Amino acid sequence: MAYKIVEALCTACGACETECPNEAISMKGFTYVIDPEKCTECEGFHDTPQCAEVCPRPETCIPA
Repeated sequence: MAYKIVEALCTACGACETECPNEAISMKGFTYVIDPEKCTECEGFHDTPQCAEVCPRPETCIPA
């Protein structure tokens, strides 16, 4: 499974991009997106998905 970013809630702050250990997050247009092929939900790196942990808006980074 992978995480996704809810476009309507994303403020494009960039906090998630720098925390992703798999470099799965990138800017697309005016928001960030998560590449499901690269996202491992931070397994092997952290206990919880870091995008969801660092995002200032609740429920923006969610399981896909």
